[in-house]
Amino acid sequence: MNNKIKSIITALAFATSVSAFAADTIKIGVSGPYTGGSSPMGVSMRDGVRLAAGEINAKGGVLGRKIELIERDDEAKNERGVQVTQELINKEHVVAAMGFINTGVSLAAQRFYQEARIPVINNVATGSIVTKQFLPPEFADNYVFRTSANDTIQSALIVKEVIDTRKLTKVAILADSTNYGQLGREDLEKALAAKNIKPVAVEKFNIKDVDMTAQLLKAKEAGAEAILTYAIGPELAQIANGMEKLGWKVPMIGSWTLSMGNFIDNAGKNGEGAMMPQTFIQEANTPKRKAFIEAYLKAYNPPNGRIPSPVSAAQGYDSMYILAAAIKQAGNTDGVKIREALESLNTKIDGVVTTYDHPYTHDNHEAITMDMVVMGKVMDGHVVSAHPVEMKESKEKAKK
Repeated sequence: MNNKIKSIITALAFATSVSAFAADTIKIGVSGPYTGGSSPMGVSMRDGVRLAAGEINAKGGVLGRKIELIERDDEAKNERGVQVTQELINKEHVVAAMGFINTGVSLAAQRFYQEARIPVINNVATGSIVTKQFLPPEFADNYVFRTSANDTIQSALIVKEVIDTRKLTKVAILADSTNYGQLGREDLEKALAAKNIKPVAVEKFNIKDVDMTAQLLKAKEAGAEAILTYAIGPELAQIANGMEKLGWKVPMIGSWTLSMGNFIDNAGKNGEGAMMPQTFIQEANTPKRKAFIEAYLKAYNPPNGRIPSPVSAAQGYDSMYILAAAIKQAGNTDGVKIREALESLNTKIDGVVTTYDHPYTHDNHEAITMDMVVMGKVMDGHVVSAHPVEMKESKEKAKK
């Protein structure tokens, strides 16, 4: 046998081994914004997923195969999200996906998973309509799932805090111009209307705006007793800092994104006391949460010992375990079978946010219910429980 033939045989053997390795893994897409203003959410989610996948692989994987994460940065841009999703489906041949941090990206891109009959778990995006794009009778089956608290839940809790707990009736809404901000603003207005309250001011701003003076002055002149927000960290910090410049301080209560590290850091002392709904607060009050926090801090060593977006990390972690359980129950990686397993999970998932017991049905793809969500507040550069009784109840629910 000459050297040329030996080389060909060696090359073929190598190609075969690589192909076998690829076939032996279970490819899961993980997309989110790993750069830019939304990156604390995207990176934290991705790292939570990585932790869970690593733990699962260390125990032998799923169906005797290792999980392989195929990660893509969607940059929080709708068009990039579409491109990434198509690449994960058509080039990488993922069997399921997780991610979608930004509601707009989700609404633009998740239809490709639906068309390909590949399940996708939105583990951060909260727009109320995210799981409602593909419902009967137009669509027999829905391939879009969620493990985050939707904005209908969050808006109700925000309004409860302001109207019922604080007895404030004059509120202003400041929301960014994205799908996330405007859909959230609509949910807030609906929740207020249910209490017969109309906001005294409703103001809008754009991503990367650095001066909220005009919007805040309108709210102040209208007599607002509280500012309700729907936006992400950098712009939320501009609202808090803008109130300081005006010498005007009223409660700032908004969606879960007020817990983002780039709000807390950029607002500094001006962000103290801001309140928001949370599925997870970085407090080691159960063995599961303690182990998760310690593992995250050891693996990624974030500044100040604070997870950039604890909610995103926890929901990412839990979504990986839910998906792995569904693949195991399905017995294969067929998208239809995985969807059916997600809708009828027969094992409890011991998650960080909660214990998931039949989290989905065919007609309900929301894993998080209102009783799993607590109010957090910024204190000394961290998010802590705003109402300790709520946290105690959340702790007990997570242990069940």
